[in-house]
Amino acid sequence: MDATDWDTRYAQSELVWGAPPNITVVEHVYGLERVAPLVPDPADGDAPGLPRALDLACGEGRNALWLATHGWQVHAVDYSQVGIDKGRTIATRLSRSVRGRISWQCADVTDLDAAGITGPYELVLMVFLHLPAEQRRPLVRRLADLLAPEGTLLILGHDSTNLTDGYGGPQDPSILFTPDDIIADLGPDADRIRVRIADRVYRPTEERDAIDALVIATKPAPSPQAIEPAAPLG
Repeated sequence: MDATDWDTRYAQSELVWGAPPNITVVEHVYGLERVAPLVPDPADGDAPGLPRALDLACGEGRNALWLATHGWQVHAVDYSQVGIDKGRTIATRLSRSVRGRISWQCADVTDLDAAGITGPYELVLMVFLHLPAEQRRPLVRRLADLLAPEGTLLILGHDSTNLTDGYGGPQDPSILFTPDDIIADLGPDADRIRVRIADRVYRPTEERDAIDALVIATKPAPSPQAIEPAAPLG
């Protein structure tokens, strides 16, 4: 589906995905804002006041809104303007301080450089964004590059086995993936990114369980040898 298709789908009902955040996101992100190290932004050299999160393909903003209420500064991006507008509308129901933590952007999520998305982020979410493998692979690696040291990348989507053993979701096998696919996308460099969780998640639906692929990875902190000593004063 392209942006126009998603605009049409989001325009047809109040909330396509419902208001609550994804339960797997909540399970693995809850409390992370209290322990995520805050590193200075290279642009100005100042550490952020709150941990920063990128919610890629945010849809109507259900995860972005939850993150903002739990102490994150959120950059919510989607290529559907209708989805972004619905997220903004829902955010007006929150306190001014909370809704001020979300910046909304309509952009092509497969071209982050063109969208001006540079990071760093303490958390990056790619939740139910399904692309052909040739588009997904470079995007996944780019997302890993956007992480701040000790930042977390969470990727969640319909698993390839959901077609035969699960329920719902896209029916095009070329845009589905497995945890192993995402590990391969990230590449073998453990000094660049370390996979902590790679598993299938069974998600209850109104019929039977859907099967999701979950990968959580972190960017290692620089080794002491890689940190140059400060120049002497005077």
